Amino acid sequence: MDKSDDEASPQANAAGLTLAPYFADPDQLPAPLPTEGEIVSSTDVLKTGFGRHIVRVGQHFVVKYGPGVSLTEGENMLFVREACGIPTPHVYALYTKTQPNGRKRAFIVMEYIDGEPLISRWDTMSREAKSDMSRRMRSMLDKMRSIPSPGYYGCIGRRPLEDGMFWTSPNEDRSKLAIDGPINGPFDTEQQLNRAMINKYLLIGTMPNKAKFYSRVVPRVLVNHVPVFTHGDLQGKNILLRSDGSLVLIDWEAAGWYPSYWEYTLAMTACGRWESDWHEFVADMLEEEYPTEYLWFEMLLRELWS
Repeated sequence: MDKSDDEASPQANAAGLTLAPYFADPDQLPAPLPTEGEIVSSTDVLKTGFGRHIVRVGQHFVVKYGPGVSLTEGENMLFVREACGIPTPHVYALYTKTQPNGRKRAFIVMEYIDGEPLISRWDTMSREAKSDMSRRMRSMLDKMRSIPSPGYYGCIGRRPLEDGMFWTSPNEDRSKLAIDGPINGPFDTEQQLNRAMINKYLLIGTMPNKAKFYSRVVPRVLVNHVPVFTHGDLQGKNILLRSDGSLVLIDWEAAGWYPSYWEYTLAMTACGRWESDWHEFVADMLEEEYPTEYLWFEMLLRELWS
């Protein structure tokens, strides 16, 4: 394949995490890695938008690439496979290339999974089949949520969180507001994370008096939640069902160490118009429901994005 801007060897930090750039050993590959030309010329486009493109290349590979792609997603997949062995696509390469315009474009080369999103089958499944899927997801998520915590809230390697809740434009002017510290972390305490969410609320100019209300009450409600490794987008579209009935969890871009309620609340907010019984079975996939946290989080999130 084409030489990348990164060194062609994996990096490992002091915690033993595999970080980009990363290239799997040749004997682990099902075929030679695709070149950049083969990737960008692929006409088998699975999804595109927001500076991200997902294409299938040949029989074995799917590649997610573009200026909007974060290599943290691939690092998360390598991490969970190593830490708890739950089924995710094999990651074969993580690297960046600089384009003629000077912008960097990231590439995640991974295994093609021959399966369909669970959501596409969900409405035709019996309750017994749905319960079976939930039990199997519970087994996977229990393993993930049991990974020993490093004691902070952030991405692996003690880096900033990549959930949209903590995203800010580089053009935002913080000098107008009394905002201290990074909005995206990492955070040593849950209260620091809570403060960051309220700072985000202030930064986008949403109802300053309501922000004062949140500042007063959120620390009483969102409290005593330990950091747990979290997928961050638990939706049926991100669970692939193979022809043999096995499940594979995809789309790890927002994953990291979040408060224990985060997985549940994000899954519930993704229920949209509540036209499906998916929410009933999400409750079975996790060891505990967090209804109070969900109601507060959903209200805050709705106001942030309205």
